[in-house]
Amino acid sequence: MEPVLANLTAQLRQQRARRGLSIEDLAAASGVSRSMISDIERGAKVPSVLVLARLATALDVTVSRLLGEDQPEPVILLRAPDQPTLTDPSGWERRILSPNLPGVEFELIRTVVPAGVVIGAFAAHAPGSREYVAVESGRLLVTLDGVEHPLAAGDALYYAGDRTHAFANPGAKRCVYYTAMHVAGRHDLPEARG
Repeated sequence: MEPVLANLTAQLRQQRARRGLSIEDLAAASGVSRSMISDIERGAKVPSVLVLARLATALDVTVSRLLGEDQPEPVILLRAPDQPTLTDPSGWERRILSPNLPGVEFELIRTVVPAGVVIGAFAAHAPGSREYVAVESGRLLVTLDGVEHPLAAGDALYYAGDRTHAFANPGAKRCVYYTAMHVAGRHDLPEARG
């Protein structure tokens, strides 16, 4: 198992238990098979980036929450070698630039997509979730609930995260883009805050 996924088995099990979900419940909510979830929790399989995102969405957490422990320090430096990086078999790379803060479901992500690669669709997050995308270089096609939004270098896009969102690089050069994401969920409810 890759070092970045070392905590995944325990974190997935812990987040599922915290919400009182069985493996069957999580499978139904995420669209990921029961056997795949069981294999991931046992460390027998390493999930793709999209499978990991589906599980995180079903649990109302960020992917980084499933990959690591909370970091409660007031100042956190994440050197490049310490940033969790996930590479999909199709060649796109997702680097998590933000730490896990207690009670905060926020992620800052840098994604590099080779020319012509379709990342695929991510499930809608809970109502109240927000995503911001900014393209550093290349071209990015963001599809929100079936509506295409072509972006070029320097363009930015905001959207409510409670809709299906898909990404692709339709260009002839690699695309580098950043996503800032706040995932709303049970942790945002007044009773969850104290």
